[in-house]
Amino acid sequence: MRILQIIDSLEAGGAERMAVNYANTLAAEVEFSGLIATRKEGALLNQIHPSVSYLFLNKKRQLDFGALYRLHYFVKKNKVTHVHAHSTSFFIAFLLKMIRPSISIIRHDHYGNNEFLAVRPHFVLKLTASFFCGIIAVNQKLKSWSELKLKARNVIYLPNFPVNEAGIVAETKLKGIEGKRVVSLANLREQKNHFLVLEVAKKLKKSRPDWTFHLVGKDFEDEYSFQIKNQIIEFDLVNNVFLYGSKLDVENILNQASIAILTSQSEGLPVALLEYGLNKKAVVVTNVGEIGSIVENNKNGFIVDSNNSDLFYNAILKLVEDKKLRLEFGNALYNTIQGNYTAESVLKKYLNWLQTI
Repeated sequence: MRILQIIDSLEAGGAERMAVNYANTLAAEVEFSGLIATRKEGALLNQIHPSVSYLFLNKKRQLDFGALYRLHYFVKKNKVTHVHAHSTSFFIAFLLKMIRPSISIIRHDHYGNNEFLAVRPHFVLKLTASFFCGIIAVNQKLKSWSELKLKARNVIYLPNFPVNEAGIVAETKLKGIEGKRVVSLANLREQKNHFLVLEVAKKLKKSRPDWTFHLVGKDFEDEYSFQIKNQIIEFDLVNNVFLYGSKLDVENILNQASIAILTSQSEGLPVALLEYGLNKKAVVVTNVGEIGSIVENNKNGFIVDSNNSDLFYNAILKLVEDKKLRLEFGNALYNTIQGNYTAESVLKKYLNWLQTI
């Protein structure tokens, strides 16, 4: 098989990381592995393996015939057999199918607002569904949604998977005291609910003022970001909560933290959680999306209802006060990831699935 991944950008988001992970991992498994960014490059560009054939389309608009021509030429030149389109890049894959009917196209659904699927726009998805030979969903809710709402065929649930970093410079230095840091890997988007982090940080400051929170993720400098920064000042957390923007040296960052958290009010299957497990971090997370299939409460982490700052605070406090528990949870979560969410296990299912369709 000769497989091409398509993604709209190479910013450090979950879908973008998975597009790169698939391309890099497949390079050693199939005849050809390629990756195309359609609209924008970004920090993940430097993580693409040299053996992956890469192209930037520089797509300017929804119907950009120049970009479509460049995509078609790349596919024809490299004799691509399967185009694997992540998230919103599915539409240009559909257009490619119109001019090259022999190509097999796959849509990878990374949709993160799983708690609001009932109001998810789906007209274009339904209109184009029959042209895709298969759909990959990152959790069971999305799988069921595609089957029921889109009447899609060949829908498979494949979990995201983490990969070990290679060639990433360890340059980020977290503030605060060693052994007393809580980290959150989440872009500054509304669904990530950073206000819950600030509520918990405010409570923890009163009981454990030497513990600090470290928010790592892209800052879009929008209204949501503005409100977060204002609330940090309003809650007097300037010396307790720190923003770092988007960073690539995730392993280095997690090595400096004792606890890792996710406060999302909606998720698919967050890559950040898999990275927490890969790095043996004790976690406190909200019970949304596919998180509950990974974290078993009080066995390999704490999982609480979203938007309940008291429960979240109490869970963090237990970990703050018990280093042994942090180590136990971290090791248990690592074993969970190694047992079910490795690149090897997911790629085996993926390639077998492609052969059947």
